[in-house]
Amino acid sequence: MSRAVLCTLPLPAPAPERLAAAAEVRVLGHIPTEAELAAELAAGVDVLCAQLRDPVTTAVLDAGLPRLRAVSLFSVGYDNVDIAAATARRVVIGHTPGVLTDATADCALGLMIAAARRLCEGDAVTRAGGFHGIEPEFMLGLDLRDALLGVVGFGRIGQALARRALACGMRVAHSEHGGAPPPVDLDGRVTAMPLERLLGEADVVSLHVPLSDATRHLIDEAALRRMKPTAVLVNTARGAVVDERALVRALREGWIAAAGLDVYEDEPRLAPGLVECRNAVLAPHLGSATVRTRSTMAAMCADNAVAALQGRVPPHCVNPSAWAEGAPPPR
Repeated sequence: MSRAVLCTLPLPAPAPERLAAAAEVRVLGHIPTEAELAAELAAGVDVLCAQLRDPVTTAVLDAGLPRLRAVSLFSVGYDNVDIAAATARRVVIGHTPGVLTDATADCALGLMIAAARRLCEGDAVTRAGGFHGIEPEFMLGLDLRDALLGVVGFGRIGQALARRALACGMRVAHSEHGGAPPPVDLDGRVTAMPLERLLGEADVVSLHVPLSDATRHLIDEAALRRMKPTAVLVNTARGAVVDERALVRALREGWIAAAGLDVYEDEPRLAPGLVECRNAVLAPHLGSATVRTRSTMAAMCADNAVAALQGRVPPHCVNPSAWAEGAPPPR
């Protein structure tokens, strides 16, 4: 029996060539429903190369057994996968960590500047014929120099954004956490604050936390009301970290000045009213969307899949204990 890999969406180079050298590869070409994905796996698949939007639930995993050995994600995040269920079923989960730090930090910086300086709003006004020449008080925005950036989640991406903000002359604070101290190059240049204080003092709040039960709706109505009316919120983390309906009210009613979003709570759908908020910059999940970053992610996704096909633990494995608990021999 030949080995089989199922990709829900086409992957960039070099993934197709690497996968084809190790197995028969089939590409659905769209994001399937839970039932459709379960049916595809039930037909016999050794490795599923999945997207962040694919519902890798208990039912999907069960449908793939006993043949399914691994799920190789084309993403860093894995909140769409039931990790506990996968581990219990000895299905290893691979992902693509550490490769989109700079691309996502660049995206966050771009959203911050665009929202603070009203660039997208100005673009719309200009295209609609509303620009009649420079005027003293036309579309004034936030001056970023000496403004305080509050970074919520001070991991690799949050730290990369901090470096960019410091280069722009901003001050930087980050929410207190129990992790490692800031790296040497940021030591003494950033300030740790309790989250409530950070929300109340920051001119820009940028979110860089993973999605979990603890961070779902971390930025809710109470948090938004705590922010300055001149403040800007940026989210390149996960959409559900923000209560999007509360954010629409905040933007409409002036609790905050603006928002720059790359992710959404019910992606790709947006909360009612968000599109009409002219003080929101809305990007279509472009954080990792550079040629180099996506190519690197594709290579890692393929390498994780090929390793599992060859009877090895994927090099970037979320749950290696699933393999240790009894991996079958390669086919």
